[in-house]
Amino acid sequence: MTDALPLCPECSSEYAYEMGSLLVCPICAHEWSNEPADEAPAAENSTITDAFGTVLADGDTVTIIKDLKVKGSATAIKVGTKVRNIRLVDGVGDHDIDCKVDGFGSMQLKSSVVKKA
Repeated sequence: MTDALPLCPECSSEYAYEMGSLLVCPICAHEWSNEPADEAPAAENSTITDAFGTVLADGDTVTIIKDLKVKGSATAIKVGTKVRNIRLVDGVGDHDIDCKVDGFGSMQLKSSVVKKA
């Protein structure tokens, strides 16, 4: 045993053991994660970045970096198309930008296909 497991946060027992990704105390039956508590909230406060890592904000202007096929349309959004006044959204599938593209109307884009202008 090279690494000592932490004491139980409920009863301070030193007999905790690992069960999968959890730690378990045989004395009080308390189960807890071995992950530090500070890492979970960091995922909630995620920032949205463009394809090159630049942080995006509401109202920014972005440029499309690759041709995008539009479902139900015979034409595609071309490389270099500027999209003004974007709105960032969370929790809507894998698309994180709401915007209006000239000639196509309202749509959602992935941040991985745009760069900040």
